[in-house]
Amino acid sequence: MSDFDRNIATARTGYRTDRVAIDAGLRAYMIRVYNYMTAGVALTGLVAWFAYQAAGGDSIAIVGNSITGLTPFGHAIFGSPLMWLFILAPLGLVMLLSFGISRLAAGTALTLFFVYAGLLGLSLASIFLAYTGASITRVFFISAATFGAMSLYGYTTKRDLTAVGSFMFMGLIGIIIASLVNIFLQSSGLYWVISVLGVLIFVGLTAYDTQSIKEMYSPMDDGTVAGRKAVMGALRLYLDFINLFLMLLRLFGDRR
Repeated sequence: MSDFDRNIATARTGYRTDRVAIDAGLRAYMIRVYNYMTAGVALTGLVAWFAYQAAGGDSIAIVGNSITGLTPFGHAIFGSPLMWLFILAPLGLVMLLSFGISRLAAGTALTLFFVYAGLLGLSLASIFLAYTGASITRVFFISAATFGAMSLYGYTTKRDLTAVGSFMFMGLIGIIIASLVNIFLQSSGLYWVISVLGVLIFVGLTAYDTQSIKEMYSPMDDGTVAGRKAVMGALRLYLDFINLFLMLLRLFGDRR
């Protein structure tokens, strides 16, 4: 009987040890994902700000449909065909990461992620032309608080968010199509509807992606696989945050 009790105690102790090890590994994995994502957002913001300053900064003015006060660098990124490179290059990189991640080394994938974040920063320098710095800062903190709350919900909830994620993804396709149509319609009402729906969609995707990234973790992964998963998780959350920020900025940003 004493041997039986001792065997049960050993098994239970082993179970608790394994559980603690898995929980510690999961926390380390999620912290890694959030660190990469935060570094990417910070890089994008810094590149956008310094690019705007290099383009002319406070000397830039919008008169009618023209932009004055631009430096040669400003003309290159805001008024020349080169701006299309800054718009299309990030799209190419995100597709390379998404479809080629299984063939990339973890370090290469992380480097491409930061290159993507930097290039997107060049594209987003234009928001300083359209909105005041104070409103950009205010909306950034609103976005960070909203993102943090929804990501925490996605991490802690016991509810399966798969159906929510599928619904939000269909909504994302819908607002992409509507945005393309509105390029030609130029409807302010449709623009507002797209922005509101965009906020709701990326709030939902933040929770779903966090849960999905959490479930991707496996204690059996080697360093390469774990590194790839961390980069892809960071990319998904980064895109959720950036798009949430842009949608909120369209709603609450103060125009220059």
